[in-house]
Amino acid sequence: MELQHEQRAAAEEVIQRDRHDLYSGGWAFPTKPFNWSLYLFYGGDLREYELPWLRSQIDQLAALPPDEDGDRPTGLFVVTGEEGGAETWQISDGTLAVYPAPEYAWLTE
Repeated sequence: MELQHEQRAAAEEVIQRDRHDLYSGGWAFPTKPFNWSLYLFYGGDLREYELPWLRSQIDQLAALPPDEDGDRPTGLFVVTGEEGGAETWQISDGTLAVYPAPEYAWLTE
């Protein structure tokens, strides 16, 4: 997910507010940010029944207020299932949209 540096504190607050002892460790910012954009990553294995927890956090991050230039968070998450199948969670314009992603199904093989 791409954010502006000024949005980092708000993003960290979202992550801390709904902390999950087992899964919150999957969130990561670069240890030394560089250039003009800030990137936030999530990587990890979750139980399928915990996906609503992750989606809620991403929904909140997507809805962060724009920075002084009007830039909002943007990004793409690829979610794959243990039983196969994949979808993308796309962040733009303050919302999260979910789409099937058969082109990423090979990730579960």
